Amino acid sequence: MAMSLLRGRAASSVLNLFTNAIRRYSSAAEIANAIPQEARERMMYSDINSQIGSCMPLSAMRIGTIIHNIELNPGQGGKLVRAAGTNAKILKEPTSTYCLVQLPSGVKKLIDSRCRATVGTVSNPTHADRKLRKAGHSRWLGRRPVVRGVAMNPVDHPHGGGEGKSKSSGAWGKGARTPWGKPTKGGFKTGPLKRRK
Repeated sequence: MAMSLLRGRAASSVLNLFTNAIRRYSSAAEIANAIPQEARERMMYSDINSQIGSCMPLSAMRIGTIIHNIELNPGQGGKLVRAAGTNAKILKEPTSTYCLVQLPSGVKKLIDSRCRATVGTVSNPTHADRKLRKAGHSRWLGRRPVVRGVAMNPVDHPHGGGEGKSKSSGAWGKGARTPWGKPTKGGFKTGPLKRRK
């Protein structure tokens, strides 16, 4: 509410300056010189596309716009680029159907132009620079310890057992496996099988 009031006041002040300049001077050159530099810059960036925090469909944005909180499906709500200090960029002028967006990872993704996004970058860019003071600090954040499979016994994990730091289950000789018993070495496919044509 407060932001909309401020924007309204800024726009009305620019309009007043402009009308006063027109009353005083007749020619276009005199009008341009009469308007202060600050007011000219404010007029240049007064359109809604460049206002940080504006939420609109990708089709209404220009090429090179920095955005965040992007929808994947129209009306679904923001799903992409929501972490602290992140942003994405529109690479190509949005066409009638899809818009090419570069995500923070560098991946270029085609997103439906009807999907909405917010102009600007997510706040708190220094979030990743924060140092945890002690081991308990990560526990306060809800992160529990992760124990390596090779440090366990054979009954607890397929990587467990063996003499020393064994990577292949030692005397069992089964090789490295997933916790569900599928081999993980030698190019063995663990994902869903591809359907044959």
